[in-house]
Amino acid sequence: MSAIRAFRSISVSSRAAAVHRSGYSTVGSRLAPLVQAFSKRAFSVSARAFGQGTADVPLSSKLLEEMKYEKESMAEFSKDPDFLRDFKAQGKWQIENTPFNDEVTLSRKFGNENLRLTFSIVDIRGEQDESFDNESAAQESEEDGSQEEEVLNTYPIRASLTINKAGTPGALAIDMMCQEGQFVVDNIAYYKDGSLATDSTAEADWKRRGIYMGPQFDTLDIGLQEEFDKFLQERGIDEHLAFFIPEFAEFKEQTEYVQWLEGVKDFVDA
Repeated sequence: MSAIRAFRSISVSSRAAAVHRSGYSTVGSRLAPLVQAFSKRAFSVSARAFGQGTADVPLSSKLLEEMKYEKESMAEFSKDPDFLRDFKAQGKWQIENTPFNDEVTLSRKFGNENLRLTFSIVDIRGEQDESFDNESAAQESEEDGSQEEEVLNTYPIRASLTINKAGTPGALAIDMMCQEGQFVVDNIAYYKDGSLATDSTAEADWKRRGIYMGPQFDTLDIGLQEEFDKFLQERGIDEHLAFFIPEFAEFKEQTEYVQWLEGVKDFVDA
């Protein structure tokens, strides 16, 4: 062994022995903060891996803020607002309103007929966005000094009515648009197999594709259109129902939005 190597070996051994005797490690003391920081970092990473990211709390707070605002805006309504209580009090239509579902179904009996009218709140969301654009355009038009046009929130909503008769195999399926207190009929289809009017299976949908759906309603003889209108109004497809549907759709959309906020917040917080 060379003299230099022997000297280094003796120095290291002496230093190690001194550390062992004193019970104090200079190297360990220098590494302690790094080990602690690494431990904290490892804990933070593992926490985020279990769905507790840094963005969760701010998102949850914002969801809660929005939820409180929406609930305050609905505070004027009880469980059933006045227009809904009045509609139910008439006793003509039964409302099938499933939470977390876009569609609403109104059903009633008329003699030996079963009527089911279905509409969706999807239309009202799209119409609200378009209404916002129209209001912005109207404000810009006013600023430019041009004639201001009144913007009406009429919420046109598509509706589908099926009419079945007890003991009769056929059925009518009527596609309509509900807007400004009236129903505008698009077409009236007749099914020899009445189940096709209400069956939502893929097989039924395939069968409907090959069936003649009838002409556009507005191409029919005027007298025939008028008789169909009387036929529908006698069964409760009238002005009162045409005003109720957009109002209920707006109420349901607001209710569903609050439930959506609650569900998303619960999921984020879990």
